[in-house]
Amino acid sequence: MLQPDLTNPTLEFLDVDPTIAAQYGRSDSISYLMNSIADFLHISESVVTLPLMFLFNFLVTWIIVYFIYYRVSRRRDYYSTFMLFSSAMFLLLWLMQILDIQTGFVLGLFAIFGMIRYRTETVPIREMTYLFIIIAISVINSLSLKAEDLAWYQLLFANILFIVLTFAFDIWSNRKRTSTKIVLYEKIENIVPEKREALLDDLKQRTGLDIQDIEIGHIDFLRDVAYIKVTYLLRKGEANTIDMITKFK
Repeated sequence: MLQPDLTNPTLEFLDVDPTIAAQYGRSDSISYLMNSIADFLHISESVVTLPLMFLFNFLVTWIIVYFIYYRVSRRRDYYSTFMLFSSAMFLLLWLMQILDIQTGFVLGLFAIFGMIRYRTETVPIREMTYLFIIIAISVINSLSLKAEDLAWYQLLFANILFIVLTFAFDIWSNRKRTSTKIVLYEKIENIVPEKREALLDDLKQRTGLDIQDIEIGHIDFLRDVAYIKVTYLLRKGEANTIDMITKFK
């Protein structure tokens, strides 16, 4: 009896129906996993794929937004924005695949939206970074079924890696979180370099902030005032969204 060559990397000795192989592809692919779940539930694969992938993307996004971002900032406005942005991005890209519209077109729509909307308000760099992470995760998860060589454990590892890296760098960067504030200062005699310590002590006493550094900005000798940029430490869970506003119009 002819023995199969187990060292043959092509595994030609396996008796596999080519139609089944074409339909299901790799046994570790995402499509194969979705089909297996659908067979177990006795429903169509098209019915189970979208809800499961949406819940998976939503769960990963929620872990990052709630346990990493919201834990520090406590910004409910950005919390809801990130979750809605992720869901909209995932569903839009998913449906665009069905309609056979290029992904670049969809990403271009979000780029135009970003330029029009987010330029009207100063969005902190931390929030913009999280927004980019949310978009990246949604794009990867929504387009995962199109990647025939992508295994389900590779997709899972990529999402876990996003969570781990975001958590690690967020913990590292928030050990000493700082913010800046613009102060209109009237004791102009203290802005000279020789009186820097007196200026720092006066600002700390009057503002109650743990000031780390100061920068002297515009000086108005006619009114005897100067703009000073104050860098100070934030307390745990503290956030300030109007630091750079000097006065209300």
